[in-house]
Amino acid sequence: MDVPYTDAHISAYPVEYIAGIDLYNAGEFHAAHDVWEERWMGEVGPQEKLFLQAMIQSAVAFHHLDIGRPGASRQMYQRAKEKFARLGTSVFMSLDLEEYQQQLDTALSWLLSVADPRELPIPEIRHPKIRLMPEISEFD
Repeated sequence: MDVPYTDAHISAYPVEYIAGIDLYNAGEFHAAHDVWEERWMGEVGPQEKLFLQAMIQSAVAFHHLDIGRPGASRQMYQRAKEKFARLGTSVFMSLDLEEYQQQLDTALSWLLSVADPRELPIPEIRHPKIRLMPEISEFD
């Protein structure tokens, strides 16, 4: 299996970001949320704070589904989408946000198809995988 990031990413980005990626990709969504939240609660710039909040909410959306709470999952998914839109960039911390959001939409857009997602059986979901782009991108 190939690694979703390089040594350059490990050097450039906060340890919590990288650790969260590993946990997220392993399907440990609640643990990924915890690690990213630790960073988010610290002294970080407004763009990174918004980005981390969107990542945390996207992880929590999958955690809620895992424990059978599609309504809460939909709420987190919508909040994450709104924050990614507010970021106003297509790449942040080497993550291709357009590609990541396509994966999110593929996995979760069914939640938006009815007034109450609890009415639907939870389909087989392909969880997104985070892969960083080779270029190191700025974050504040």
